[in-house]
Parts: sequence; structure tokens; C-alpha cells
Amino acid sequence: MIKHLFLGFLLLLVNVNIVAQDKPLNIVVFGAHPDDCDIDAGGTAILFAQMGHKVKFVSLTNGDAGHYAKGGGVLAKIRMAEAQEAGKRFGVTYTVLDNHDGELLPTLENRLKVIREIRKWNADLVIAPRPNDYHPDHRYTGILIQDAAYMVIVPNVAADTPPLKKNPVFVYSHDNFKRPNPFQPDIAINIDSVFDQKIYALAAHESQFFEWLPWTNGSLSEVPSDDKERLQWLSKWRASPLDEATQKSLDKWYGDKAKTIKRAEGFQICEYGKQPSDEEIKKLFPMLGKD
Repeated sequence: MIKHLFLGFLLLLVNVNIVAQDKPLNIVVFGAHPDDCDIDAGGTAILFAQMGHKVKFVSLTNGDAGHYAKGGGVLAKIRMAEAQEAGKRFGVTYTVLDNHDGELLPTLENRLKVIREIRKWNADLVIAPRPNDYHPDHRYTGILIQDAAYMVIVPNVAADTPPLKKNPVFVYSHDNFKRPNPFQPDIAINIDSVFDQKIYALAAHESQFFEWLPWTNGSLSEVPSDDKERLQWLSKWRASPLDEATQKSLDKWYGDKAKTIKRAEGFQICEYGKQPSDEEIKKLFPMLGKD
């Protein structure tokens, strides 16, 4: 009798462990504008979604200033609709906060908004830009996430939203800025298998990738009118070669497979929040090492 009870208890432990391993991860990605999350972590988000994990993109501004011919409420509605379509294509939930584009500040009010978003999603992993950037909205997005990193577990801060029971892992998305210190990709994710889907999802932001951004760099006249040609044009534009640091990170996580990888997204572990071991990183990024 005791033997049977003991065996039953062991079986229960095994089943609980399996359930715990199979539990979907909750990932939230922050960007300053609708399309920033998509650029920074879109391929990785698709891989997460394909594996059954829950991903949320959060834009801290509504994008109502980023255009040469449109603006204000009209542009904000366009950007919102584009973000929702992009979310469908990525397989993620997309939230756009109603802060004005170009006016984002690291205020207490905005910090509390960020804390609530992380808590409501019960985040295991938070992805955000570093506070190193040419654009003030990007910089302040990074600061706001850093300022929220510890506060998400403090019950008396944003007390209307239950605190997290454990601190998530916070990581930065890739950038090319060198000062005061260059980006270090502690993690690099192979996105070759989903790069075309990422491009298709990015293309949902028509006002950005086929209007505003080409206008800012003087290439608006080069944008094709045909949808298929637009995707090819956007793919060529977004297909940056892998830098040495990213290749080194790929070598660590993928071994010999890394030599064949052409497209990747890199992430740097933030010093705030939980500090994961390599084994914990593999659990947080279960696509690591896979084709």
C-alpha cells in the first residue's frame, strides 16, 4: 500500500514537472513607436508564437508625428490600424499607448503604465531598447523600462495592479551605437526560417516603410508600387549582414550550425531584473540551438 502511494506520488511529481515545462512563456516587447518592436524582435517573436508562447508588443507612443504629409489624430489612427494588422501577421498581441510621438518623457505616470503592462502580461521576459539612441523617444523608452525593472515586484507601486511574484529577465534589443559602450549580444537568435514572414509583417506598417522612412533618407522615389516588389525591396533594405559580435554569440548557442546562419536578432542581458544562467537562457529562448 505504502509502495503504491509512493509510486503515485512520484508519478504526480513527474506530471507536475511536465506541465511546468510545457507552460507557455509570457514575453513583452517594448518600443517607442508602432513598428519598433517589429524591427527589433519580430523574427524572435514569430518563433516564440510558433512554439505556443504568448508575445505582446507595446508601443509607448501612438506615432502621430512620424510622417511628411500626415499627422495628429489622422496619422495615429493609421498607425494603430497598421500595428493591429502587423500583430496578426506576427502572431502577437499589439498595444499602442496614447502618448504623443516625439514627446515621450520618463515621467512617473509613464513608468506606472510600463509597470502595469509588464504585470498584466505576467512577463517572464521583457525586451526593450537600450537608452543609447539618436531619438529621444527611443532613449526614454529604455530608461522607462529600466526604471520599472525592480518596481514590478513592489506591491505598493502601481498598487491597483497585482505585483509579479518574481522579477522577469530584462534584455536589450540590438543597436549599433558605440558610446558610452557598444551593444553586446549575449544571446543571438537564428531567424532565417521566419525572415520572410518578418518582412511581410513589417510591410503592414505601410506609412512607415513605404512612405515616412524612405522620405527621411531620400529614397521615396525608389519605393515600388507593386506589392510583391515592395516586399523584395523591403527585404533587401532590412537584410543587414551579421556583425562579428553577433556571429560569435551564434557560435556559442548554435555550434557548427552557426556557420550557415544569415539572419539573426541579438539581445543583451540587462543588469537589472533577474540574472539568468545559460541553462535559464535556454529555457527562456527555447528556440536556441534549433534550425
